[in-house]
Amino acid sequence: MNILILGGTGRVGGQIVTYALDDGHHVTVLVRTPEKMQLNHENLTILQGNVLNKDDIVRALHGIDVVISALNTDGTTTLSKSMPCIIEAMENKDILRIITIGTAGILQSRISPHLLRYQSSESKQKSARAAEEHHKVYNMLKQSKLDWTIVCPTYLPDGERVGKYRTVSHFLPEGGIKISVPDTAEFAFSQIKSSDYIKMRVGIAY
Repeated sequence: MNILILGGTGRVGGQIVTYALDDGHHVTVLVRTPEKMQLNHENLTILQGNVLNKDDIVRALHGIDVVISALNTDGTTTLSKSMPCIIEAMENKDILRIITIGTAGILQSRISPHLLRYQSSESKQKSARAAEEHHKVYNMLKQSKLDWTIVCPTYLPDGERVGKYRTVSHFLPEGGIKISVPDTAEFAFSQIKSSDYIKMRVGIAY
């Protein structure tokens, strides 16, 4: 399979790149700074570009079967500003499958089910800015033609790969407190072969 990974130099994105290469796929990454990619692999294509540039997105999507976006908020609006370009380019090329890394803040609240977690007392985050960015992306994907899945981890330490975790559609697993980067990446990567969570948010935790 030909996979485009956005955010491939980040914690989760970098781990997804490794899993995809280990599984025998061809991986393309679009990065602003190619030097940040520490990997060298015959099935890895590194493209220099910017997710905010529509032409770069179109170029990166050439021959691609599925997109995995592990872009994070980084205190900017890159996440919400890049998604319209990504959606439009994917729809134009009839590439429908996208898996993105979100945040548990955009899952439904168990305390106030009509609210998202970040909008309710369930959230312990002092700032809602990152969740608001992910919320914008969620709304865009809902309105698109794409077959999307948003993987929504809670507290995300680097940690070890455990290989056992709980996932629930639209909610955080009850009592879920954390999930490691490797396990989040493993689950997100596994969704390229799964249709269990099409057009759904997925809460993930131990």
